[in-house]
Amino acid sequence: MMDINKHNTHILHRFEYHAPVTVTEAVKLLEELGSEATILAGGTDLIVKMKDGSERPRHIVNIKQIPSLSGVKETPEGLWIGTLTKISELENSRVIKEKLPVLYEAARVIGSVQVRNLATVGGNICNASPAADSAIAFLALDAVAQITGPNGDRKVPFGEFFTGPGRTVLKEGELLTSITVPRDVYSWKGHWARVARASMDIATISLATTAKMDGGVVKEIRLAWGTVAPTPMRTENVEDYLRGKKLEQSIIEEAAMLAASSIKPRDRGRSSGPYKRKVAKGFIREALTKFAEA
Repeated sequence: MMDINKHNTHILHRFEYHAPVTVTEAVKLLEELGSEATILAGGTDLIVKMKDGSERPRHIVNIKQIPSLSGVKETPEGLWIGTLTKISELENSRVIKEKLPVLYEAARVIGSVQVRNLATVGGNICNASPAADSAIAFLALDAVAQITGPNGDRKVPFGEFFTGPGRTVLKEGELLTSITVPRDVYSWKGHWARVARASMDIATISLATTAKMDGGVVKEIRLAWGTVAPTPMRTENVEDYLRGKKLEQSIIEEAAMLAASSIKPRDRGRSSGPYKRKVAKGFIREALTKFAEA
């Protein structure tokens, strides 16, 4: 039992602390403790929530001591990224900067240097904020989440991972262990766009775009948006419209209009719906013009 208030952090409740050293041990703990357990990875979101009282976990399961959950490595399927990999490791990875520039651009705008040195990929994703920058990038890259639980392993496409604000497909006892980006996107074009109210602030609206081009014609494209719906989302109707088309100005303009009408922003919060729809048009024009000129 730990009384964290002794350390003058203004967290006013007691909890039990657990530090498993294997995935098997972590899953067993999470299954036994159920909804009373909260995972600690980087802690940049959890500690803030504990301080403001929005989360009061009875048990904290610190997974930082599990070595198999960290790293970036090439596999036959694609690029494997462990859930405990620091955001700064994505930012400093040569292979990510060269082959997955959308993910590199997303990583380098998350918080401050200090935050990126603490925050983990899995934490940024499992916090399930519609503004999570890495989640938008992984969605555009058609990444796959690897989940381990009491019933074994399962894989979930990123488009199915988020179920609502702060909610994911993870069940009690399950742990996100890694993310894999498929090899076939290495050669795709990428574009990242983001607007925030201030430096190091979370995004007001963001767009991660990847496209497979052939002579100015869109063979495949993915448009992943942040902070325009309750979860990170893709505008698949815009993707369908663009597929097989040459990126002429009239096509770009029609896609921009279609995207603006397809996002689902709230009319309250960090900015208005009309503002986000206007910015969305600009994002689409910028990304598609870049792809047309490449």
